[in-house]
Amino acid sequence: MSSERVAIAVRGLGKCFPVYARPSDRLRQFVLPRVQRWAGLAPRRYYEEYWALRDVSFEVRAGEQLGIVGRNGAGKSTLLQLICGTLTPTTGTVEVAGRVAALLELGAGFNPELTGAENVFLNGSVLGLSQQALEARFDSIVAFADIPGFIDQPVKHYSSGMFMRLAFSVAVHVEPDVLVVDEALAVGDEAYQRKCHARIRRLRDAGATILFVSHSAGHVTEVCDRALLLDRGELLCIGRARDVVARYQKLLYAPAERQQEVRQAIRGETGRWPADEAGAAGASAPATVAAVARSTSDEPYWDEGLVPKSTVVYPPRGCTIEDARIETPEGARVNVLRPGDEYVFAYRACFDAPAVGVRFGMMVRSLTGVELAGAVSHPASRPLEFVASGSRVEVRFRFRNRLNAGTYFLNAGIVGMQGETETYLARYVDVAMFRVLRDPEALATGFADLGVQPQVEAG
Repeated sequence: MSSERVAIAVRGLGKCFPVYARPSDRLRQFVLPRVQRWAGLAPRRYYEEYWALRDVSFEVRAGEQLGIVGRNGAGKSTLLQLICGTLTPTTGTVEVAGRVAALLELGAGFNPELTGAENVFLNGSVLGLSQQALEARFDSIVAFADIPGFIDQPVKHYSSGMFMRLAFSVAVHVEPDVLVVDEALAVGDEAYQRKCHARIRRLRDAGATILFVSHSAGHVTEVCDRALLLDRGELLCIGRARDVVARYQKLLYAPAERQQEVRQAIRGETGRWPADEAGAAGASAPATVAAVARSTSDEPYWDEGLVPKSTVVYPPRGCTIEDARIETPEGARVNVLRPGDEYVFAYRACFDAPAVGVRFGMMVRSLTGVELAGAVSHPASRPLEFVASGSRVEVRFRFRNRLNAGTYFLNAGIVGMQGETETYLARYVDVAMFRVLRDPEALATGFADLGVQPQVEAG
């Protein structure tokens, strides 16, 4: 649970690197400007400036988990290194309260010639633990790393997974105030990743601040409270994880000729997003008379106030989506559903250009952006071979609602073949939303009802 105490304060942060066209220019830059100044001449610059970050400002509260997303080269790793103190800023300041443990790259801070045990003490001391504290935690560090038989071997013989296990184990056992993780957990298997994220949650619950970089959009929305989007060294937006990730994906999949337009649109949206999850779910919208009248009923109905405020439309490629809605099998439009009933998610696909290898899709997501269930109209091996320009295709997905009470969002997408690559022709994130009524007799928990039949026998 985050507090009001600021753990990280970044203000006007910028980092510029010199880029030399030739190796000899580096020597010229080192020598000639001094000579030119001595001769009373204006010094000449023998390099080009590359700003990896420019004028970045934000704050992170203690106990908060902040996701950092962006395309390759956006400046994510540079930002983390500035926060950790391994780089010096060109402009601006970074203030970090407390001890920082970082997993910036595989094996950083380890000496490959030393054994795993020796590196535990070396790395732990660098992170601020005393010899006595490390000795007291050594067995726990080794047990968590789970590399039996290798702790006394030089780490240069470790696999990437073993390297990461030991590095992560040391980092979390120093009980940092700030933990920085840069794609480090991607090398572990699924079971170990779950174990690591459970430990991260434990640290966060104890008041630690987590900075988390990942290219997995679903992972960021699942584990992070907020996220920020970097692109070309600029902070485009910061806010709720699901909102930021949706805009990151929009930028990621935009055609090259439209990327600047998308960047400007994201900048323009900043400050106009819902303030909290209730706003995203439409809970702050005034309830209609019909909604109030039907709210105590167990029948499905249409709530006019239940409209998504986080819809993201990706740049179209010859196709658009219209009139996305949920209907009963009889055709009545609804967005408040009853558990166990059948419904239809429908939309109209409008083709402005011919398309080949076409498939239509849908996806249900949770309030925090976790992808829960989806479907496609055709298998990848047998798509719709051809759709003519000007076609209007009605797409319908009939499903039984197995979701438990809560608020959910729907995505709609259309893919087709462009050359040898299947790509999105149209993609709408959070195009519709719905709420599932509570069943007071239900025994299921979590998102979905799996039809579990519990048995309890007294001994």
